[in-house]
Amino acid sequence: MLNKATFAGGCFWCTEAVFSRVPGVVSVLPGYTGGHDSHPDYESVCSGHSGHAEAVEITFDDSKVSYDNLLRLFFATHDPTTRDRQGHDVGSQYRSAVFCHDPQQQAAVARIIAELRPTLAAGQEIVTDISKATTFYPAEAEHHRYYQLNPHAPYCRAVVAAKVMKAEHALQQLQQQGLTD
Repeated sequence: MLNKATFAGGCFWCTEAVFSRVPGVVSVLPGYTGGHDSHPDYESVCSGHSGHAEAVEITFDDSKVSYDNLLRLFFATHDPTTRDRQGHDVGSQYRSAVFCHDPQQQAAVARIIAELRPTLAAGQEIVTDISKATTFYPAEAEHHRYYQLNPHAPYCRAVVAAKVMKAEHALQQLQQQGLTD
């Protein structure tokens, strides 16, 4: 059965590149959600005034990959302990957030965060926003498959490629731990 997951983990170019490689993921759509502007675009979101986060809407086959494992990958491939920041990208538009589509997803987020707490360094806490999924606004066409189409762009080489490598490592760990579906 196909389901949706919506995550914000910093730049959507990175997040899209990470999840587009996951077996069982059917599609990854970059866009904007979680704000108050009814017509967000890249410029308004980057300004930080729209309230939206750069996010991805993932369509996945839950018979091939579980929501729990998508969450594990999400938390492994960005820093959920920094508020409104991922690396050099600063602002609420780059916040760590999970937008839940149903109560089961909300329960899964709580369960996975509890699973991860003991692995955090002393004094760290997960500050990921958890809220109900609202309207998702697809990003402009030039942001779709950005890493795939622009692998040699400086940002892609410096930032996105590192996230993709981190995701591949995290997927291997999930397989070794027997957590893959």
